[in-house]
Amino acid sequence: MNCWEILGIEPTRDRARIDAAYERQEKFASEEELERLRQAYREATGGESVVSGVEPEKREEANQASEQAEPAELDASEQQIVREVVIQIRALLNDSRRSSDPQIWKAILGEPPADQPRIRKEIGRALEQQVRPMAENGTFPAPVVEFLAGWFDWYSLRDTPELQAEDETFSDRSGADQGPQEELPPQMVNFWPAVIGWIVGLAILATLFSGMGGGG
Repeated sequence: MNCWEILGIEPTRDRARIDAAYERQEKFASEEELERLRQAYREATGGESVVSGVEPEKREEANQASEQAEPAELDASEQQIVREVVIQIRALLNDSRRSSDPQIWKAILGEPPADQPRIRKEIGRALEQQVRPMAENGTFPAPVVEFLAGWFDWYSLRDTPELQAEDETFSDRSGADQGPQEELPPQMVNFWPAVIGWIVGLAILATLFSGMGGGG
């Protein structure tokens, strides 16, 4: 695979578009994939290192600017893919249990070639009026909202109460994990099993000696 295939975009000199592609791929990359992704970024930018910390709003503006330079129309096969994915997602929305599972969303939207940037963008446009309000009003759990925000570049979803509550819960858990634990009495937990084992051992020995004495 060349650097453009790894980044999931067509060859371009548009730095904003390369940055946006890197950001999208980075969210779902493993440690091994991340190293390949960084190498692909360096090749695409002519040797420049990855620049992180760009504000989501600025990335979204850069994405919109680069999108205007891309061909707007998909070919017939790409349009068919968009229609099929949209049908699958609308069917998913009718099942509240399955639509709460982020892995199912990833399986549908991340299936090649639906994951290609041009097709993904068109799928996002087709679903935005229906899916984005549902993500904003609490229909989906936080993991699904987080995935949709990153997959479709709907960065405003990160301000939804579900994601904010998730962040607060994580912070609370982290603080609780760091609390003192000296008050636990671990020695008392193992005391009674040891005593019982000792008593059983004595009873077995007494039985053996009693049998030996009777035999003599």
